[in-house]
Amino acid sequence: MTKLESGDAAPEFALPAADGTTVSLDAHRGRRVILYFYPAAMTPGCTKQACDFRDSLDSLAAAGFAVLGVSKDTPAKLAKFAEHDALTFPLLSDPELEVHKAYGAYGEKTMYGRTTVGVIRSTFVIDADGKVEKALYNVKATGHVARLRRELGLD
Repeated sequence: MTKLESGDAAPEFALPAADGTTVSLDAHRGRRVILYFYPAAMTPGCTKQACDFRDSLDSLAAAGFAVLGVSKDTPAKLAKFAEHDALTFPLLSDPELEVHKAYGAYGEKTMYGRTTVGVIRSTFVIDADGKVEKALYNVKATGHVARLRRELGLD
């Protein structure tokens, strides 16, 4: 599994969103993007993380950031997640895990002392030119958005 680093070109993608549209990275060129990968919609940790992004969305947008969440869930499940938790940023479906793998957000990970294969909770900050500014792997669901805001100088 290849992990991305600062300065790498962010892999392009076009994925179906919860609202039925297709969202691409290319469509966000000229704007900074926070792209985050999470294991599963409507689970406690992923809900907490998504709600933290939702609650910070206005200040992130004011600082020039778009937020995109990616999971392997179907668009229908993502639509339920968005409606249930009033999530107003795009939730993207990657059931084949192609985009997860391109970003190094799927592979071997250690959970509770056991090595498993699965989604690696990861966040990427992508600059206006499509380059990776930050690549954060194995992030915690709780407190991650606050940490990211500090690292981006938004607090």
